[in-house]
Amino acid sequence: MLQRFADWLVIGVFGLDRASKWGDALDFFIYDSIKILILLFVISAIMGIINAYLPVSRLKNYLQTHKLYGLQYLLASCFGAITPFCSCSSIPLFIGFVKGGIPLGVTFAFLITSPLVNEVAVAMFLGAFGVKITVIYVLSGILLGIVGGWILGRMKLEPLLSDWVKDIQKQSEAQTEEWEAERIPFLKRIPGIVKDSWGIVKGVLLYVLIGIGIGAAMHGFVPEGFFEQYMGRDSLFAVPIATILAVPMYCNAAGIVPIVEVFVAKGIPIGTAVAFMMGVVGLSIPEATLLKKVMTWKLVGTFFAVVTICIIVSGYLFNIIL
Repeated sequence: MLQRFADWLVIGVFGLDRASKWGDALDFFIYDSIKILILLFVISAIMGIINAYLPVSRLKNYLQTHKLYGLQYLLASCFGAITPFCSCSSIPLFIGFVKGGIPLGVTFAFLITSPLVNEVAVAMFLGAFGVKITVIYVLSGILLGIVGGWILGRMKLEPLLSDWVKDIQKQSEAQTEEWEAERIPFLKRIPGIVKDSWGIVKGVLLYVLIGIGIGAAMHGFVPEGFFEQYMGRDSLFAVPIATILAVPMYCNAAGIVPIVEVFVAKGIPIGTAVAFMMGVVGLSIPEATLLKKVMTWKLVGTFFAVVTICIIVSGYLFNIIL
């Protein structure tokens, strides 16, 4: 329905050709903006309902008081693998985790893996590259989340969260304590949950529109063949170049797998092509813009740096193994 609505606006209202650069970029902007705002509201409401029944603060306390030997990163990464979100669509759930006080490293494990591995990407990888490469890709995506989340968790970055999200955390904890103390029935909590969810949407609205606008521009106006030209230039530095070139892009796994297949067919090593794919779906300027509402720029930069290094290492390992 959202896609049909976006197509109707682009073609029927604005009179643009859907296949043109402007039409493609505008269609992308309308569809993704509406989708992410709806996701943000719905997921925020769901997290509010969960917190009403089973306060996330209890889970936070459990994770902080029990030694799980890294199992929490594995679980978060596996949860990310089964959620069919792109990097920007994963952020509403990430905000919900942060709001509930889940340890930052664990939430990062989810955020890293969620856009990299999903059932659509797995199905397309199977068709394009076979079982062996698909299994290696899935395992590397989960491992990337575990390692990246663990590294970021060890860096104790919680003070670098934005004041906005810290205020939300305090309000959520105070609200939960009030509900539990007064034993307020669930139905009477719903208006507060809806109000909080709408407040989160309003708080990030500008960041969503700016981020998706940047992604739409990149989506519609990057010249064809631009990336192949630079990715195949130097075999030694091809992987980091591919990863860095991918960061300004924004696309989900389903949209990028056919491009990776074309890269490999043109002789680009599989590890280099996969590093490009991971950079596109796992890191992007639109994602950074959205994360800025939740984090300081220092934390955003740290997150991108750690994940970029992990992707580059993964790309080199792919090239060595395959």
